[in-house]
Amino acid sequence: MATLKLHNSLTRQKDIFEPIDPDHVRLYACGPTVYNYAHIGNARMAVVFDVLTNVLRSLYPKVTYVSNITDVDDKIMKASQDTGTPIEEITQKYTKIYNDDMASLGVRVPDVQPLATAHIPHMIALIERLIEAGHAYEADGHVLFHVPSFPSYGGLSGRSRDEQIAGARVEIASYKKDPADFVLWKPSADDEPGWDSPWGPNNGRGRPGWHIECSAMAQEHLGLPFDIHGGGADLKFPHHENEIAQSCCAHGHEEDLSAFAKTWVHNGFVTVEGEKMSKSLGNVTLAHDLLDTYRGETLRLTLLSAHYRQPLDWTESAITQSRNMLDRLYQALRELKDIPVDDTVSLPETFMDALCDDLNTPKALAALNTLAKSAAKEKTKTLKSQLLCAANLLGLLQSDADEWLGYTSDSGDVDAAKIDGLLQERQDARQNKDFARADEIRDELLAMGIVIEDTPDGAVWKKA
Repeated sequence: MATLKLHNSLTRQKDIFEPIDPDHVRLYACGPTVYNYAHIGNARMAVVFDVLTNVLRSLYPKVTYVSNITDVDDKIMKASQDTGTPIEEITQKYTKIYNDDMASLGVRVPDVQPLATAHIPHMIALIERLIEAGHAYEADGHVLFHVPSFPSYGGLSGRSRDEQIAGARVEIASYKKDPADFVLWKPSADDEPGWDSPWGPNNGRGRPGWHIECSAMAQEHLGLPFDIHGGGADLKFPHHENEIAQSCCAHGHEEDLSAFAKTWVHNGFVTVEGEKMSKSLGNVTLAHDLLDTYRGETLRLTLLSAHYRQPLDWTESAITQSRNMLDRLYQALRELKDIPVDDTVSLPETFMDALCDDLNTPKALAALNTLAKSAAKEKTKTLKSQLLCAANLLGLLQSDADEWLGYTSDSGDVDAAKIDGLLQERQDARQNKDFARADEIRDELLAMGIVIEDTPDGAVWKKA
């Protein structure tokens, strides 16, 4: 078995991945807050963890991947107030859109996709344990985690205390014992979503803080400790830092930051044409909008074109490069259409070694390109099978080669009968040495968006 190495944000180094139970690997990634469309940075996380899950499944007999849906949040409440739309309608709508958009990028739905609202009792139980252990306190209807009670706080992000307070971006409320303390539970007004709890007036009616949600859902569906936790680099602080604090302290593991999750994986930021995505710049790029213009597989390859831990600059040039690479791969596959497939073939060693080296997708894609060239040249069953096997692990070459390249006659508004008639007329003109007419037909077809290729078996056409 290949040895998988992953950069562990907790140890700040590339570690050999050693599962807690080799017969069952468990991982969790923080999913979307469903009040709007997902941007391309959200999509990067989904694609990276989809590939990571595929790699793990190629190495271990059982893998459980959990990625949540946050369906109770102040941003969702604001969207409801701004639009007059019920919260449940908003969350259901954008959960479906998120899953549909990610499916268009080749991302499979996680094995478990828990809703935060379905785990309120689990969150309350976790908060109660933290209060009993002296790590949380009730104040003015709120329950807060007391950061100074956990000296190891900051161990994931490496932030100093001043950086923690500044980076948390939280209100320094009068009821806080310490400026760094963060909310586990907050009271809800009558027009806000809420659940009964042991804290505060009106049966403690309130709602959870964001951080406690993932701690409770990960524990419920994966048990503690589990193998891998992660998400975008922006979640490292304060979200993931707070998850570690809550989960370790609730179970008496204050001295062991890995008692919640052993390995932490974070993907890098996405910029757009060299600039940070922001509403003020008007460059927030939504996956949903991109899918109106580009094929999902092209977008997926673009997201995999840089190493997952490095920043990715989202540019038209990068998308074009991905489309051209896929065209070459599909052309190689088309040339192999008469070669059978061996389903028992193993993944190529150079390709797998690249992915096992901290998911080095650029190196894996280079190996895939080399494999495609060899397969197209040698036309063997083994090489074609390896090409398909490797591409499938990355979520690529999922379409029919003829359809991708535009050779199929059922291509939208294309009049296949008219094109075939013009091709026949062109062939007759060439046989009669009327090359001027043959060239006119080629130009006419090109104006229709059709490209002709002359092959030893005759002329074929495809959409440009």
